[in-house]
Amino acid sequence: MKQLELPLAPRLKVIQGLGQKKKPESLASRDAVARVLIETGADLLLKRISPTRAEAIEEEVEAILVLFDRVDREPLLMPELQKKLDGLEELMRETRERRATRAR
Repeated sequence: MKQLELPLAPRLKVIQGLGQKKKPESLASRDAVARVLIETGADLLLKRISPTRAEAIEEEVEAILVLFDRVDREPLLMPELQKKLDGLEELMRETRERRATRAR
């Protein structure tokens, strides 16, 4: 039996880090808010957060995404959106702190 062998060398590159923890990104865009949902889903699957907390975060994200669309049509709603974003950032900060405490 013959096998095809491809001349592919591993193309992995080690990047030296500074040993600093990455600061969570500011929730200033739809994409950043959507990434919160992805992070929450991963945490739930890995059992790092409870289903109740994941559901609370999901509800906040959905409300914020709807509000982003409304702000596009009604810019005067921006303060309401900012208040919701600040609340989600606080919820995520608390969630990450709890997750880090559990990991120790």
